[in-house]
Amino acid sequence: MKTIESIDFKDKRALIRVDFNVSLDNDLQVTDDTRIRAAIPTLKYILKNGGSIVLMSHLGRPKGKVNLKYSLAHIINNIKQYINVPIHFATDCISDEAFKLSSSLKSGEILLLENLRFYNEEENGDTTFAKKISEHGHIYINDAFGTAHRAHASTTVVAEHFDNNSKCFGYVMANEIININKAIDTTDKPFTAIVGGSKVSDKIKTIDKLLNNANNILIGGGMTFTFIKALGGNIGNSLCELDKLDWALTLLDKAKKLGVNIVLPSDVIVADKFANDANIKTCDINNIPDGWMGLDIHKQSLDSFKQIILASKVVLWNGPMGVFEMPSFENGTKEIAYNLVEATKNGAFTLIGGGDSVAAINKFNLQDKVSYVSTGGGAMLEYIEEGTLPGIEAIK
Repeated sequence: MKTIESIDFKDKRALIRVDFNVSLDNDLQVTDDTRIRAAIPTLKYILKNGGSIVLMSHLGRPKGKVNLKYSLAHIINNIKQYINVPIHFATDCISDEAFKLSSSLKSGEILLLENLRFYNEEENGDTTFAKKISEHGHIYINDAFGTAHRAHASTTVVAEHFDNNSKCFGYVMANEIININKAIDTTDKPFTAIVGGSKVSDKIKTIDKLLNNANNILIGGGMTFTFIKALGGNIGNSLCELDKLDWALTLLDKAKKLGVNIVLPSDVIVADKFANDANIKTCDINNIPDGWMGLDIHKQSLDSFKQIILASKVVLWNGPMGVFEMPSFENGTKEIAYNLVEATKNGAFTLIGGGDSVAAINKFNLQDKVSYVSTGGGAMLEYIEEGTLPGIEAIK
């Protein structure tokens, strides 16, 4: 794997694709700067070794139009919190002014380009657009794992304009690849995967791939009820993908043949409406009354999950156990997070990946108490499923 440590940055401009697609509140203030903090070691290494930096990223979904709500100008102060060097800003990523700014950069300085997705050409992987943005740097670095599964102009096509000695991975990309491989290719057993979230359809390929190496797969979140329904349980008004019932049964049968222990929750917190102030009660997950919906796992389920997690050598967690955004239904996800912290203390390797799982671990301020927190959601799932990503292949 070729990383920044294999390149001489003295008096060179590094064009870095970062993932600064962060959440903003109504006042356009960053609410979670995890992705910005993750990129800082890469930036510091290049500056320390005599280079200058041109940063490019997307923010939100402006759909090819200039929308100041999604301007990267909003995050400049957040970058400055972690790196004390001059940071210039180009109000357009390929304007004459942008190229004037990049060409005049001095060693130790940073230029942040405006949102790439103000141009449709970015998501379309346009070759002309990629050629233009390539002219900002002497060296291309992909450090945006969260977008490495997209064959966009700035994540894959741009790499074609740099020779093999002038493109590499930054620390974020390198660490993601190393840590995800450490989990999914592990020979340390037991290996437990915790898979949650709302829809089975989002995780079909991932679960199928995990069957090859996992000893246990713990299922939680809304996707649980598709399995319960397929097995003949009463799920009330709970979320269910009726077109995936046969797949659920097929997967359970395949797991049994492979000796993989798939564990479904046994009890659940149900509510009479999808709201934090709903009336709630607990019940057996196979007997949810009509008019009620399951929104979190409960004590018996958590006890059985905890026992398996603490007996594991490697744990991968992707997806919440319930509607953790609502305080009334956050406990299942919270308990799983604390179980992972305890497992980490006991020597297990714990990997947290996926947007909601990361949001949960951050919500409970536990991000520094597990082994590794992935910056990519869809990218991590696709990497598990396919074994590589377009952004990785472009550098290779």
